[in-house]
Amino acid sequence: MTQVKATNIHFHEGNITRDERWKALGTKGVTMWFTGLSACGKSTIACALEQALCNQGVACYRLDGDNVRFGLNKNLGFSAEDREENIRRIGEVSKLFADAGIVTLSSFISPYSKDRDAARKLHEEANLPFIEVFVDTPIEICEERDPKGLYKKARAGEIKGFTGIDDPYEAPTNAELVIKAGEHDLEACVQMCLKSLADNGLIEVAD
Repeated sequence: MTQVKATNIHFHEGNITRDERWKALGTKGVTMWFTGLSACGKSTIACALEQALCNQGVACYRLDGDNVRFGLNKNLGFSAEDREENIRRIGEVSKLFADAGIVTLSSFISPYSKDRDAARKLHEEANLPFIEVFVDTPIEICEERDPKGLYKKARAGEIKGFTGIDDPYEAPTNAELVIKAGEHDLEACVQMCLKSLADNGLIEVAD
């Protein structure tokens, strides 16, 4: 658990409640956390889902694993410690977005169960919805896709500590949604996500 180092700080409550904020925005906040191997389809599904939500007028934002490493997390590598800090930061950012009333689509390999559980706990303690989406695609299919050529490099020993090759991926055991992306087309995967959000009362069912 990361400890607060700063001293003489105090949390400053605002003047409006979460319900007031969400009512003004006309939406409800939630973090939908996509996890799975590299090239499993996480980012592809999240991008398409973001478009579908936007088309329905739902306030949403996508946080992508590679993207945040160009800014917020550009000082982090891929050691176990850095991966833990990477997910810790994103868990906190996702919580802020969800609290603001945004449907937050966080797409990260997030290979370790304890790190995903920590992100979930942050939301639970803040009384915010958290939906874990396990994009369960066999590594054989991920390697066939390999759009960035990362598996090929890992197999050749050019990348060390690559998830699924020489670093473990701990698959979720109680994810709210499991998507077999190797068995369904993109539209079907998006519809599963929309249904999950609707079933949890977080978006209206589209006409």
